[in-house]
Amino acid sequence: MKLLSKQQFILLLFGLGFLFPFFAWIIELNRGGIEFSLSGLGEIHRSNPILIILDTIPVVFAVLGYLIIQKKEEIQQQFDTVQSKLTSQTENINRVATFAEKIGNGQYDIDFEVADDSDTLGKTLQNLRDKLYENNQKESLQNWEMVGKDKINQILRKHNDVNILSYEVLEALIHYIDVPQGLFYIFDDESEKLYISASYAYNRKKYLEGEVKVGEGLVGQAAIEKDIVHRTEIPDYYLSITSGILGEKKPDSILIVPLFMEDKLQGAFEFASLKRFKQHEIEFIKNIAEIVAQTIYNLKITEKTEKLLKESQEMTQELKENEEELRQNAEEMRLTQEELEKTNINLEEKIEEVNRSQKRLYSLLENASELITIYDEKKKLKYVSPSVKNILGYKEDDMFAGKDFDRTNKKGQNTISQMFENLIKNPDEAQTIQYTYLNKKGSIMFLETTGRNLLHDSAINGLLLNTTDITERKRAEKEQRMRGQMQTLSDNSPDIIIRVDLNRQFFYANPAIECYSELKSEEFHKKHLNEVDLREELTTFIDQTVEEVKDKKEKVQTQISFPVNEEERIINANAIPEYNEEERLETILFILHDITELKKIEQEIKEKNAKITDSINYAFRLQNAILPSQKQIRSFFPDSFMFYLPRDIVSGDFPWLYAKDDDVYIAAIDCTGHGVPGAMLSLIGYFLMNQIVSQPELNNPGQILNQLHTGVQKTLKQDMDESSGRDGMDIALCKINTKKMELEFSGAHRPLYLVRDGELKEYKGTRAAIGGIPRPGKPEPEFENFVIKIQKGDAVYFFSDGLPDQFGGPEGKKYFPKRIKESVIKHKDTPMNQIHTFFKNDYLKWMGDEKPIDDVLLIGIRF
Repeated sequence: MKLLSKQQFILLLFGLGFLFPFFAWIIELNRGGIEFSLSGLGEIHRSNPILIILDTIPVVFAVLGYLIIQKKEEIQQQFDTVQSKLTSQTENINRVATFAEKIGNGQYDIDFEVADDSDTLGKTLQNLRDKLYENNQKESLQNWEMVGKDKINQILRKHNDVNILSYEVLEALIHYIDVPQGLFYIFDDESEKLYISASYAYNRKKYLEGEVKVGEGLVGQAAIEKDIVHRTEIPDYYLSITSGILGEKKPDSILIVPLFMEDKLQGAFEFASLKRFKQHEIEFIKNIAEIVAQTIYNLKITEKTEKLLKESQEMTQELKENEEELRQNAEEMRLTQEELEKTNINLEEKIEEVNRSQKRLYSLLENASELITIYDEKKKLKYVSPSVKNILGYKEDDMFAGKDFDRTNKKGQNTISQMFENLIKNPDEAQTIQYTYLNKKGSIMFLETTGRNLLHDSAINGLLLNTTDITERKRAEKEQRMRGQMQTLSDNSPDIIIRVDLNRQFFYANPAIECYSELKSEEFHKKHLNEVDLREELTTFIDQTVEEVKDKKEKVQTQISFPVNEEERIINANAIPEYNEEERLETILFILHDITELKKIEQEIKEKNAKITDSINYAFRLQNAILPSQKQIRSFFPDSFMFYLPRDIVSGDFPWLYAKDDDVYIAAIDCTGHGVPGAMLSLIGYFLMNQIVSQPELNNPGQILNQLHTGVQKTLKQDMDESSGRDGMDIALCKINTKKMELEFSGAHRPLYLVRDGELKEYKGTRAAIGGIPRPGKPEPEFENFVIKIQKGDAVYFFSDGLPDQFGGPEGKKYFPKRIKESVIKHKDTPMNQIHTFFKNDYLKWMGDEKPIDDVLLIGIRF
């Protein structure tokens, strides 16, 4: 139906107004019996002046119609103006949201123009983009360096051969920094020269010098100066770079980096490039040089250690073989015993003579330190001294029964047999041998036997063997060898290792001490602390630490620092007490380890963390600027509280507040994740909520959440086929009208607790989240809306999942919603500010030493 025009509407009201005087005229004319005419109308007006007033009604109606039309046009004009501003604001918000989303996806190089000077958010996001772009560039270089280090570390861990390692490291660096040529030098400690271990892309090897003396050429100069050489003016004698495309060409720059470990030269890198080296490439090669130098140094130490270990293993294997040979020959010894028993028959005549000799010598020989045995030319035992029991543990009869040979291994038997043959062949020469023997207790002992041919002596008439137990001597020799091996390891250690007694006299100092003194390490031996030329800081430290160890009788660990070559060096010092057999403190072992480089790395990490924290703190200030404070909430609800505790500096959980006429909208929103990702999503949620609620046609929380769900999907492009993002948010949204005493609630995975007269009623939110990728064939959720008539004294609580999901307590369990329910019922009459204090203290006590797992947001309102 077509609407009336302005003139038609005024005429219509004028006509309606005319009905009032018209009917009044008819009534007056009928009552007076006057005919309807102009004179009749004049007569009734004279008799009844009220009719004159009624005659003005059509004019009044027409004027009112005119005023109504004017007011309507004015309202329509205002509405159009508001609608235009709202549309402009919506477009700007969508533009800002798209810009924020691209920043969140890492697109920092996009262009964005601020709508006008009042667009504070646009300016803030523009500044945030610039900051993030700058940080991204720095992180790209850091990541480039970390990837390069990781590649080199993989090669270093993979190889133990220096030649293979040097070539693969050189090749990897050549490809990574994109240069055409390179050399890898290894420093030989004995010749004190640098030898080429690997080369890359040098097609004429005859021009390459195989060795370089320290101080000669550019490489030798870098080694002696302990610093890099970066030349862009290339000497004429330098090799050209040959390419199938470029032909033969001089390099534009060369880079030489020496490899040092604890100020000891390990090698050098040499690179030639057709372009100039960038600063970050030079720093990268310097860092790699430190790692490679450490590895080469470790390989040298490992090689020495493996050599010592191999010698030790060979000795152990030899002992095992001797033991096995003893077992294998047991049977052979048994057969020999049977043969000896048969020969006893032939020796009966000599037994009496031997017995007489034993009686004369028994008392002398029983306690002798040597075992004396006599054999005939057929290697048959004729005599054994009584000392056999003290030395070998066997009785004399046991030796005649075959214990003389069957307790040694095959190698020992061969050695003894060879000794007998030599004695027969060379009767004038004494023969001395050493072999192992299994004594009565089952222990292996070392014996040394000296044999003499006394067959010509009528008193002996045999081969005389003097046997001595040298087990302790062998053990002492082995211990001495082990000490020597340990001494070698200590001498090659980069740490300072010294041993002093309680009088400050040196018993040992390894070569590392020479870096802090003009004396050689061996010159410290038997000298007093005050007699050696040590740095004053070290002298004071050793003197004070000796007193401290004497008092405490325990290990002392500390850090000391002092300048070396204009650089502050930090030393981790350990003083270990050493006790003698009587458990008395005898000496103190000092181990001093230089941790300067570790401290530098630690400081660098702290500085990087500080920069990241500054950026996040800036984002925190932005987020706090737009979120409602406790004071703002209490301006609408005086008896209320907000327990808000982000896990990180910025939060994915956030409160939201919006006032519209007599209605106040308040929500607890939990975005996916926490920290910076959660905070970025919270900005999208905040502005979408403001945009949706500002629309006049939406008025209940269920409808608002439906619109928010669609808005999040569109903003994050989750409604597109190629979308993979499942980010979204959970929310508890309330619309409160205190004049009507009415509350409307709708939730997405979040509930509302209503406490009334000491009882709690839970309104569960819809089991669906805001946002997310739509599932094919499954309808989008419709969020249920609850309408609640509130009463004075009622209290409502709504919260994110950070509080109930927190682990803690004596059993390490979750906080759980049940604990929240019990707490709000228990404190049903407690002021809200005290309930806030209770939840804060209870949460911290429950968490204890556990780490917070999520952001925490709890809002409580009492009416």
